[in-house]
Amino acid sequence: MSSTAAVEKFRKDYKPTDYDIRTVEMTFKINPGLTQVLSSLTIARRPGIDSSAPLRFDAEDIALNKLHIDGRELSSSEFSWPEEDVLEVKGPLPAEFTLVTDVTIKPEENTQLSGLYQSSGVYCTQCEAEGFRRISPFYDRPDVMPSFLKVRIEADKKACPVLLSNGNLIAQGELEGGRHFAEWKDPFPKPSYLFALVAGDLGSVSDSFTTRSGRQVALHIYSEHDKVDQLDWAMGSLKRAMKWDEERFGLEYDLDIYNIVAVSDFNMGAMENKSLNVFNTSCVLAKPTTATDADYERIQGVIAHEYFHNWTGNRVTCRDWFQLTLKEGLTVFRDQQFTMDMTSEAVKRIEDVRFLRAVQFPEDSGPMAHPIRPESYIAMDNFYTSTVYRKGAQVIAMYQTLLGRDGFRKGMDLYFKRHDGQAVTCDDFRAAMADANGVDLNQFERWYTQAGTPQVKATGTYDAASSKYTITLEQSCSPTPGQPEKLPFHIPVIVGLLGRSGSELCKERVLELKEAKQDFVFDNIAEAPVPSVLRGFSAPVRLVMEQSEEDLAFLLAHDTDSFNRWEASQRLFTSAILAGSKAAAAAAAASSGLGGEQLEEAMMAAAEAAAVTPRLVGALGGALADATAERSLLAYALAPPPLASLTEEAAAAAEDGKVDPDALAIGARSVRRGIAKALRSKLQAVFDECAPGSAAPFRADREAVGMRRLRGACLDLLSTIEDPASAALCLKQAEEAICMTDALGAASSLTNTSAGGEVKAARERVVAHFYERHAKGDDLILCKWLTMQATANTPDCLAKVNALLTHPDMSMKNPNKVRALINAFAANLRRFHAADGSGYKWIADRVLEMDKINPQVAARIAGSFGPFRRFDKGARAGLALAELQRLADSGSLSKDTFGSSAARCADEEQTGMEGGMKRRKATWTSIFSFSPQQHVWRGGPVWRGGALTRGPRRLEVSALSSRPSGGGSPGPCDIARPRRSLIANVKFQLFFFE
Repeated sequence: MSSTAAVEKFRKDYKPTDYDIRTVEMTFKINPGLTQVLSSLTIARRPGIDSSAPLRFDAEDIALNKLHIDGRELSSSEFSWPEEDVLEVKGPLPAEFTLVTDVTIKPEENTQLSGLYQSSGVYCTQCEAEGFRRISPFYDRPDVMPSFLKVRIEADKKACPVLLSNGNLIAQGELEGGRHFAEWKDPFPKPSYLFALVAGDLGSVSDSFTTRSGRQVALHIYSEHDKVDQLDWAMGSLKRAMKWDEERFGLEYDLDIYNIVAVSDFNMGAMENKSLNVFNTSCVLAKPTTATDADYERIQGVIAHEYFHNWTGNRVTCRDWFQLTLKEGLTVFRDQQFTMDMTSEAVKRIEDVRFLRAVQFPEDSGPMAHPIRPESYIAMDNFYTSTVYRKGAQVIAMYQTLLGRDGFRKGMDLYFKRHDGQAVTCDDFRAAMADANGVDLNQFERWYTQAGTPQVKATGTYDAASSKYTITLEQSCSPTPGQPEKLPFHIPVIVGLLGRSGSELCKERVLELKEAKQDFVFDNIAEAPVPSVLRGFSAPVRLVMEQSEEDLAFLLAHDTDSFNRWEASQRLFTSAILAGSKAAAAAAAASSGLGGEQLEEAMMAAAEAAAVTPRLVGALGGALADATAERSLLAYALAPPPLASLTEEAAAAAEDGKVDPDALAIGARSVRRGIAKALRSKLQAVFDECAPGSAAPFRADREAVGMRRLRGACLDLLSTIEDPASAALCLKQAEEAICMTDALGAASSLTNTSAGGEVKAARERVVAHFYERHAKGDDLILCKWLTMQATANTPDCLAKVNALLTHPDMSMKNPNKVRALINAFAANLRRFHAADGSGYKWIADRVLEMDKINPQVAARIAGSFGPFRRFDKGARAGLALAELQRLADSGSLSKDTFGSSAARCADEEQTGMEGGMKRRKATWTSIFSFSPQQHVWRGGPVWRGGALTRGPRRLEVSALSSRPSGGGSPGPCDIARPRRSLIANVKFQLFFFE
């Protein structure tokens, strides 16, 4: 679809369909190159709708052969295509009728991987969010929930011996010509996005699960035949998830069979289709020599996530896609809780917060910031974001913090009692939580309606005379697109107070911050405490609290909250790295005669001298010597925040909000190197202590994972010294490791070095060795190999990544490989944001290339440009904007890529004052839609309060030039009152007054 079909949809415009689909029967006749799809739908007109109302179905990239109503074939005058992807059957229509559609589709040519497509010879579907319309004409929206009474699949038996769909198998048999069939019935109503079909030649493992009511459920997991030996962990994870959901939430599986299929080409991680989950192979396949500990944990979590959707997403689904977080935020919360119980609560919490800060916080501060329940979208696929998923999960977690685990369970029970079998809203969930517990959660709705990451500033005072400690909390939230001003959130802040002996001075409390500023008093506090604030990361906020290095070192050593012990290490690291970054920038400014390696080393030396203090080294050395600490927690304490998180902190600390990516990366690297040199002997000792025994079998339990994680953390720090000894240590482990965790960790650490001589030789050797021993012939390990090179710190990174595009194992049609190489490079702070703009140009080239193959994947790549304005005021911003301009000028972007931030960035500047109001100018080229019915500009941003918003303000608009998005010459454009609907590429100058 081209940008000419891009139409913005708004939550406020929701209304039910004119007709309801009651039942569905489908037949798929799969043949090489062409698949025929026959659908029989029983349809009823909704009360109050006139018989003249047409039936408007979504239909995309299908060939319509025939339409029948109640057995009568419709003539071409009885239906039409009023829009490119809308099939309209004209009225009048009966109150109830049966519609039969006959279409053909070409799965083998479907590179978008949406609808029915072929992956490595296997036919499979992906229908969420709007893929079913690429299979058959339908109301392709979540609030239409028919019963799929029969799905019949016919195919060649040799090519497709396995035929699967939703529900229970009701019939199967042989057909003429070496073909066969299978018929499936799903007794539970479901929307079209949950439909699934798989047909192919697959191997499998099977097991069973007995529910608490005594019903036997057959479990099958399918993959390519040569990958069957990697399915056991996934099967065990599924059984653990089924048991946990019964015990924790009282939720039992409701069918006789549960199937999972792993496919190589998949846009997402997995899909929760009723009883037939389709998974990316990366979220299913695991054995010690191919999967890391992180892979094992991810597989367990994703298997559980899709299973948990059976209730939170399938049995109760979304009314519309604006409510996506209703099912995804809730189910992410559930899979996080499950993983905490299967592994370590504190470790899992740390992992989730690291991801949130590195991915979601930047999203909240970028041009595409949106609430967890968005108000509008152009391409729904672009709103499968970390905000909707991960921040949405934190919002659910706050319900549990406020209500307690028992109160949260009461709310869940009421939610299912009220809404089983329905398509509902986020408000319905919030109402169930409030009603079940008799509490007022009206203010809590602001988490659903307001974008941005709130900031909570904490200050404390101690009155020795009265033995009272008062903590003052102040909240604020920066403007975001469409929301210049924010109302106070309802924020739970868990606080503990520690005495200098390390003991708790009182029971920890959940402080409910509801106003812009509140005081909370703790009585009977015997001494001036060290406060431990936002324990367990009780709310997705940015905490600002002045605490000395001494207090942070104390919390790292003594806090009884494991999360906040780790948090103390992160704050120490952040402070040091920002100081190092500042010193590196100053050194660069003073070293104008230097360049290349000399300049780099001068910046490194200055940063290390300024940032690596004795107290920092002592605090981390003390943690390293703590024999009682959980090994995984210690490993994470030795790792600084990711550069994406540090970018947010650096921007917040800078007066102009700008960040120098070179100085920041060098600051982080210098701090790690300084710590490694200071603690070298201790790191080496712990590395040796954590070594596995020569004959020890591989284990994936908490203790064994912790030992490998700590060993890897020590090695990663040692690698930053970049001398022959540290390089040899990495190389030795990479070449001798017996599990993928150790092999990949060592290889990645060495690949990320930049020194020459023996270190460079070791680096080149480890890259070649990893490919030959591990990656060659295994696509999932190949992705790891691609990523380690795309994220490397070396100056020639882009050249190597570009060369990898033509590697014989690379494929632009495989989303996993594209993400592993291209998206990974876009996450490489220094190389993507290179001062010469080469990274921007390379990524923009890939966006244009991928948009023709797979728009969903292209849109994700385009989103990498989102935070570019955070970086220095120099040439970078102009170079990035030039590439964004080139994307917008292409005139052929898909609605997915258009809907991403790439085509929506403006270059704004304050241009003076007029009439006592600030006058701002924005100039950009983009694609906008104008409606003559409303006589308003719908698609564009309006400057207000520092944010680009759709809000009323006096404005002047001048169209400098316009070109229809389909091509043509520039010409005038009547903005104020267009005579007809228009979608065009337009270059604007707008002046806004406030």
